[in-house]
Amino acid sequence: MKLSEYAPAKDLLKDKIIIVTGAGSGIGKQAALTFARHGATVVLMGRTIAKLEQVYDAIDAENLPQAAIYPINFEGAVEKDYIDMADKIDDAFGRIDGILFNAAELGERTPLENYAADTWQKILQVNATAPFLMVKSLLPLLRAAPSASVVFTGSSVGYRGRAYWGAYAASKAAQENLMQTLADEEDGTSQVRANSINPAATRTAMRAAAYPAENPEDVKPADALMPAYLWLLGPDSAVHSGKQFDWDSEI
Repeated sequence: MKLSEYAPAKDLLKDKIIIVTGAGSGIGKQAALTFARHGATVVLMGRTIAKLEQVYDAIDAENLPQAAIYPINFEGAVEKDYIDMADKIDDAFGRIDGILFNAAELGERTPLENYAADTWQKILQVNATAPFLMVKSLLPLLRAAPSASVVFTGSSVGYRGRAYWGAYAASKAAQENLMQTLADEEDGTSQVRANSINPAATRTAMRAAAYPAENPEDVKPADALMPAYLWLLGPDSAVHSGKQFDWDSEI
């Protein structure tokens, strides 16, 4: 069976506390709504409060488990901000059952010789350093759950660098290594697992920025990814850690 064909139980994520970064739009928004529809209490993270509030209201309108909003600018956040985050989530929930690292910046599409140094730093900060600091600060709360899943959003350019993808490719490669390191360190010592998923071409604003001449109708919508995301966050993937999946991988 392919991941895209996975049929989740309606209550797959009942009573789970799941963080979604970049939850205000695109894949993150769809994931937050989908997780809530399957019973999860979702912590919506991102930098634009108005967008997070729209997702919160959409969840509330369906009478789903009440979400929480945690606004944060991953570009400017420092380690203390993540420590404060952990303290507040601990006070509110006492544990974390899952994290979907979805927030990302694309950066420039240009040769390395033309790549702006400040843009490079920004992309690495948002796409690689922020997930590291979150994992470092939130790991005790993940360990407090009976079984916790950390999911990193991958990319084909994170598996092999490609011309003109610059810091985005480097940051996604760093994310893959972070995922593998976390999985290896937690193996046999806790119930925390970590994997990555490559959503491939998906109809998002980032995709449109990367491929402006592409017809969006030729690209799959974000909801096509949700069976794979539910499988990774739910108990049916509990034996898997340290692995790279595509959205339609065979399982």
